[in-house]
Amino acid sequence: MLSYRHAFHAGNHADVLKHTVEIALLRYLNQKDKPYTYLDTHSGAGVYSLVEGYATKNAEFTGGIERLWHDTDLPEALADYVDVIRQFNPDGELRYYPGSPACALQVMREQDKARLFELHSSDSKLLIDNMEHYGRQAQVDVGDGFAGIKAVLPPPSRRGLVLIDPPYEDKGDYQRVVDALGEGLKRFATGTYAIWYPQLQREEARTLPARLKMLPVKSWLHVALSVQSPSPDGFGMYGSGMFVLNPPWTLHDTLKPVMPLLAKKLALDAGARYVLDFHENAAG
Repeated sequence: MLSYRHAFHAGNHADVLKHTVEIALLRYLNQKDKPYTYLDTHSGAGVYSLVEGYATKNAEFTGGIERLWHDTDLPEALADYVDVIRQFNPDGELRYYPGSPACALQVMREQDKARLFELHSSDSKLLIDNMEHYGRQAQVDVGDGFAGIKAVLPPPSRRGLVLIDPPYEDKGDYQRVVDALGEGLKRFATGTYAIWYPQLQREEARTLPARLKMLPVKSWLHVALSVQSPSPDGFGMYGSGMFVLNPPWTLHDTLKPVMPLLAKKLALDAGARYVLDFHENAAG
């Protein structure tokens, strides 16, 4: 049930997309002085080694962050993302990759708070150790992040970002995402929700974006990156997406120069492509 370890995938193409969007969302929240809460439902271990352990097994980071590491002429949002990763590698060698909680806390201000949930027994212990540096700003909860939405929302400041990125090993996670968002929007209708999902040929993955478009929000943004054509045998992840509910109005333009470049730089074959859609609901 709890076999998933994100360390195997640290720094891959999906992390590049997810963390570029995450950092852009937090930068927008930083523009106002009022504090906010960052809620991460599936935090993982927080920081990962790329030179030993799980990440070296398939070395997926070589098709992700490594392809951008030496670039000096990147679009602003992508350059910002790479700079955050560089802060964990001050000698310039790519040895460590920060997960979503560490990326967030590197960008957040002193007055902002993080609530980090992780259910996996081993990763939760690592997360506690890795977040100790941030002191009281980061609260780690060993438990179900979906349930954490009920516990944390609405945040005291009525400002916040909720990142939902379960492993989806259990196909029931797709329904749990939709249910959790329904619960979250009841409690915190104006919050920004960022949902990561894998591009797979299974029906639950293919239909999730359409289901998210039906949620009662004022606006949504859907961005997805496919790095290769779907496998003929129907197996394997060929890309990923981020679906943002109540996104900043600036996010679409922020990502416009990013996505064509990622589709080119991270491509594994001629099937690489991207999606970038924004929609505002008149009755949202």
